[in-house]
Amino acid sequence: MKNSSLLKPASFPLGASKKNLKHLILIRFIVLAIQCLAVLICYTNLKLSINYTLIVSIILLASTINLLTVWRNRKNWPVTNFEFLIHLLVDIVGLSSLLYLTGGANNPFVSYFLVPICISAALLPSRYTWITTAVSLACYSVLLQFYIPLTEMTPTHGHSHDVHGASEMSLNLHIFGMWLNFGFSAIIITYFVVRMAFVLRQQNDKLNIVREDKLRDEQILAIATLAAGTAHELGTPLSTMAILLKDMENEYAEDEELKQNVALIQQQVSQCKSTLRELVNTANTQQANEIQIIKLDSFINDIINQWSILRPEVKLEFKEDCDPPAPTVKLDATLNQALLNVLNNAADACPDKIETTLSWSIKNWSLIIRDYGPGIPLDIADQLGQSFIKTKGKGLGIGLILSHASIARLNGTISRYNHSKQGTITEIQLPLDPFTHDNFHT
Repeated sequence: MKNSSLLKPASFPLGASKKNLKHLILIRFIVLAIQCLAVLICYTNLKLSINYTLIVSIILLASTINLLTVWRNRKNWPVTNFEFLIHLLVDIVGLSSLLYLTGGANNPFVSYFLVPICISAALLPSRYTWITTAVSLACYSVLLQFYIPLTEMTPTHGHSHDVHGASEMSLNLHIFGMWLNFGFSAIIITYFVVRMAFVLRQQNDKLNIVREDKLRDEQILAIATLAAGTAHELGTPLSTMAILLKDMENEYAEDEELKQNVALIQQQVSQCKSTLRELVNTANTQQANEIQIIKLDSFINDIINQWSILRPEVKLEFKEDCDPPAPTVKLDATLNQALLNVLNNAADACPDKIETTLSWSIKNWSLIIRDYGPGIPLDIADQLGQSFIKTKGKGLGIGLILSHASIARLNGTISRYNHSKQGTITEIQLPLDPFTHDNFHT
């Protein structure tokens, strides 16, 4: 059996930082591809007088750096905020070098400096974003004064005047480049930055779940400690009750109605003693890493029979929604009490009628429990099984927390929703073999 600890923290195989670095790598490849295409067009069609050798060398250097980043991101090394800042600064310096060779601040692609700033604002702490902004602004300022002029990239290139002095402007490279850069930057920011921010929100959601699970597990540990002491304390009074009930049965043997009531109480006391024994046996079983292998229908029938002794006033209907034979399941003893808790909550909601349906597939099985009570109040629906809740003096507190914890240990789920007509439906889904790594979660 796989050793599952309630207090074991969850681990994530790929952190948000590595996913976001992967997105940055993809952005770089797109930008490099566009730069290569632009150089090819400038050389073959536009015949621009620029230093193609130096420009291509810078693009090759940037491509090498990006390939090294791909290799680095495949390693099991954490990506820190400082490293991500260095990647952004490298991109800014590379962009500045290309702009210096192609008209400086007159190049319409100078506004691409906003993309690293947007990425930094979405992902990094504020001090790193200020550094990114300061470096971008410094590079932009330098390019206003120091650059290799490129006549075709000046804003006034292509302007002419008619005989009346009116200005006429043809669509020059600067204007076209402004439009192209705006569209490209807008797409990059909209798609990639939104995806990066989504990864961070997803990571935060996972961390919140871990914190909630840790709080719940601490509560369960406190309950388990209290339960162990209570089990020892209840043993003696239950034994005394069993002796007294036996005496009453002999003394009032002629009173048939009283005899039946005494017999019912004896069954319930016997069930309580059996539960206490199972509590101790369960602890020993868990320490020995033992599991139960049993037919699914027999397991559920035993639980229902056991529960019917404790709640004889409840009318329960049970059916199987699959053709026999039922599959064999691997379980541990904690599931018994979890299912009993769910049945007790259904009975507390409506003791007049409860319907249970058992079904299974190749890898999973499910038990659906429907009651005809008032349904789940919307204000507490999201808290069930996560924190202690009590409504009108009835359950929905400790029992459900323990049930959720036990079923989660077995890689299962509990879902609850109100029936369209009346009552509540509780669906429990579990894998046939919960102790393997390829279990199916729904």
